[in-house]
This record gives sequence, C-alpha cells and structure tokens, in this order.
Amino acid sequence: MENLDVTVLRALRDWRTAGRQALLVTVVRTWGSSPRPIGSIMALCEDGAVMGSVSGGCIEDDLIARYAHPGGADALPRSGPPQFTKYGITADEAHRFGLPCGGTLELLLEFDPDGAALSELVRGLDSGRLMHRRVRLADGRVRLEPADKPTELVLTDTELVNTFGPEYRMLIIGAGQMSEYLATMALFCGFAVTVCDPRDEYRSSWSVPGVRVVASMPDDTVAEMQPDARTCVVALTHDPKLDDLALLQALDTPAFYIGAIGSRRNNAARHQRLIEHMGQTEASLKHLRGPIGIYIGSKTPPEIAVSVMAEVLAVKNGAPLPRDLDVAYVKDQQGQTAAGSACLLP
Repeated sequence: MENLDVTVLRALRDWRTAGRQALLVTVVRTWGSSPRPIGSIMALCEDGAVMGSVSGGCIEDDLIARYAHPGGADALPRSGPPQFTKYGITADEAHRFGLPCGGTLELLLEFDPDGAALSELVRGLDSGRLMHRRVRLADGRVRLEPADKPTELVLTDTELVNTFGPEYRMLIIGAGQMSEYLATMALFCGFAVTVCDPRDEYRSSWSVPGVRVVASMPDDTVAEMQPDARTCVVALTHDPKLDDLALLQALDTPAFYIGAIGSRRNNAARHQRLIEHMGQTEASLKHLRGPIGIYIGSKTPPEIAVSVMAEVLAVKNGAPLPRDLDVAYVKDQQGQTAAGSACLLP
C-alpha cells in the first residue's frame, strides 16, 4: 500500500495534467485535539472526488460542498492565491464538524496547483528522494528542493514548507507465519515491505501479495537496500546464521528501527555472541532492539505481530516507550517471558 501523501499527490497530479481544476488542502495549524496532524494533505477535484483527509470526514464534506458545488454564499473560488480557513473556532462549530472537544484546525487551500511541479515532485518521490515543497503565499508559486532529513511543516508570513518523502520501508528477515502477519500490517500502514529468506521451504509458501520476496542472504539484502532514516529492519528467524550478520550490517546504517524477535534469554545470548565473536560492545549495540514488541501479553503469532508493529510505529512517530524511559519490563512469575514480543521460546 502506497504512502498516503504520495497517493494524494499522484491523484492531484493526474487531475491537473488532465486539465481539471483541483484544490490541495494542507493542515497548517491545530489547537487542542485534532483528528489529523499538522502537514496532513488532501486533494479535491472539481467533480467532488477526494483523495486523503484532514479530519474524520465532516470537514471534507464541507469543502466538497463549497468547492465542487459553487454558487452558495460560502463558496470557494476555483483560482487565485492560497487562502487560509479555520474550522472549530466555536464549540458549536467543533461539534458540527466532528472535532474533538476544544479542537480547532487551520487549513491552507491551494487552487489549481501547477501540474508540472506536481509531476516533478512525484518523480522525485518515486526515485526515493526526500523533497521540500515551498509554496509562496502571495501567489501560490511552488519551488521544489531536495531535503536532507524529514522535518516538520514550517509556516512563515511568506511561505509554507512541507516535506514529503518516499515510502517508509520495512525489511523482514524470515518468511515464516509471523512475518506474513507483520508484513500485512506494515502494508496497511503504508510501508513498502521486503521479505528476505534464502530458505526455499519458507519462501515457497509465502502468500501475502504486494511484498517483495528475495532469496539472497539477509546481510547482502541489507547492503543492497541501503537503509535510510525511513527504513526499519526486523529479524524474525531465530536463526543466528541469518539474523546476526544482517543486524550488524543494519546497525551501520541510519535505519530508524533495528530489532530481533526472541526471549530475554535469547536476546542476551545474541548480545554475547556479537560481543565475543563480532567485536561489538554494549555501546555499539545500543540501537539493537530486543526482545521486540510492546508488552500486551501476546502469545500467538498475530498478536505478537501486533505488538511488534505497534513498537515500530511508536519509534517512527517519536512516541516514548516504557523501555526507552527505563521503566522495568513486565515479567511473568518465572521471569522468562519477553517484555515486548511475549515470545515463549527459550
């Protein structure tokens, strides 16, 4: 499943290059609770077709009514410089538009964004580049430039700068049952998923469409993928011959999440192997997560996959986790259950 921003921009590009009028809507400010974060975008075509969202649906309905069905007192123009509009200023309006209590958001409306600039932006994203899109507020003129790292939306008196990136990527080592559950969840969360397993018997039974499956050795796959800050690497085989070298290769990259399944006992054994035989130190292994997953008492493959996906998303979104705050792991009475993945293997 494609990154939502790329999907929105691709639809908007298609509408504009086909000569259709369209609107690009960006969340630029929020006060209180907001259904969508700052930087979220949606595209609206002249016929009322919508891609993306800025709320739970009510604001989209209002924008459609004001843009695709002109003639009312509150109708939006079809052209001109960008405009700002706010929703949820009063309690009654917040209730009307389905905003959380006290929620207010401000949107920037861009009328008929340039199709050529949209095509250039989508080409950049398709080639794996991170891009700044700068919009001059006086006239809507757009300037594109490459970005070094993801940044939050910036709004000044003269311009809006939103950063768009290619899809987040997940490399899963191992093509077992739990990998299928995790890959399915990652696809729905907008990740491009690669599964690496040199074992024919595991690859031959893979059944999740939309996933790139490769037979190369995992460390070679990591090297080929060149993980960046939008990549995570998850080892699920329990086999040191497959996992260890790939994890070491990943630790030399900016990947935002690197981890391996297993119990605390297995995790300790992995650290010991890497230190004694691979020349690592506890300091060099500090970014290696394990046992992976948020503790939810999970014991089955789908539940463990849920806990792993939740942790990946938390790290991606910068949400603090108990283990990162030095909160003690949840333990069972024997002290052998993994803190996050609840893996019961010894």
